[in-house]
Amino acid sequence: MTPDQVTLVQNSFRQVIPIKDQAAALFYGRLFETDPTARPLFARTDMAEQGAKLMTTIGFVVAGLKRPEEVVPAAQALARRHIAYGVTEAQYATVGAALLWTLGQGLGAAFTPEVEAAWAAAYTLLAGAMIAAAAGA
Repeated sequence: MTPDQVTLVQNSFRQVIPIKDQAAALFYGRLFETDPTARPLFARTDMAEQGAKLMTTIGFVVAGLKRPEEVVPAAQALARRHIAYGVTEAQYATVGAALLWTLGQGLGAAFTPEVEAAWAAAYTLLAGAMIAAAAGA
């Protein structure tokens, strides 16, 4: 990621924070709509609590984009935990698509092509590290 992309992601995420509960609900609604295989992974999950965890995790990653040496190992550890939940490699693509869709809904006109490309770069970086960690576990 370029420094400009990091700034775009961090600045746009600040706009998501006030609507984080709605954003999490939109995200999971979209994820389950586009990938029904993901729904059973959350069968026994309090989705409000899960949404809060999602937003906290995204916030941690976004804040740490200038320090990948801290963020990438945390993402790799998360990926290894996700193996036990039954997460598949293919689901990383649907999660990324749901994330970008959610950001588009939440940010509206502020979700410019440049902001979208920055988020896609951030997600690609992290998802790649997570997929590699899961494959190596």
